[in-house]
Amino acid sequence: MSTTLQFGAFTVDLRDNGVAVTTFSRPPVNAVSLSAYEDIGRFADHVAGDERIRVIVITAPEGARAWCGGADLHEFKGMTAAKRKERYQFINEQIPRFHRIDRPMIAAINGATVGVGVMLAGMCDLRVVSETARFACPEVDYGLVGGSAGLFAALRMPEAKVREMLYTGRAFTARELESTGFFNYVVQPAAVLPIALDLADQIARKSMPTLRARKLASLTWEGSEWMDAYLDAQEISSALVENPESEAAILAALERGKRRSRT
Repeated sequence: MSTTLQFGAFTVDLRDNGVAVTTFSRPPVNAVSLSAYEDIGRFADHVAGDERIRVIVITAPEGARAWCGGADLHEFKGMTAAKRKERYQFINEQIPRFHRIDRPMIAAINGATVGVGVMLAGMCDLRVVSETARFACPEVDYGLVGGSAGLFAALRMPEAKVREMLYTGRAFTARELESTGFFNYVVQPAAVLPIALDLADQIARKSMPTLRARKLASLTWEGSEWMDAYLDAQEISSALVENPESEAAILAALERGKRRSRT
């Protein structure tokens, strides 16, 4: 038996063992719009008050083009520095709520993970990924500054690889990033969700107060410096957003997306 909960783009299948299988579905590429950020905040608020939820597994629909395709670039057209700061203000009310969820979270990643998607994966406690999944922080290609570096540092990822990701903007396969320690398991695509659910089932059997205390202890150990770096990156990015090269790059990316959807 299970209970289904809906938070906009997030469907939660809450199972009897306390595992909440949370599916992010926002076709065609699971891009994160402002409405999706709002859904993230609503989901986090619900978890805080739902004692039935012991462990969270975050996945995407089978066959989805991406686990998370990054920010919705449609919302970047005609962006100004003032609008960018307003957008950040809204986002910064949602992301910390997700980060502070006091239950173990497992990312079950079977597709592309881009930009803010990499950050959301990093905010999860465990990551089980397909060997064919690809990860990219492409903000540099849009004339922007991504905010992932601080979180990567908190997770003790090798600085040289972090800078390669942020400076080149290119997509790396999970196998290419396996040595960074970002993932718990890199497996064949069909094994991703079963392994994530097995981990979730093991964890869900533990004492609820202990799980929550352990999660809060992990957040304390991680510290808040990465968020300071994230906010600094937002300030820098806001100053760049009105550069004509940024607008042109975003429009070009949207056009490439249209062509791919037609083929």
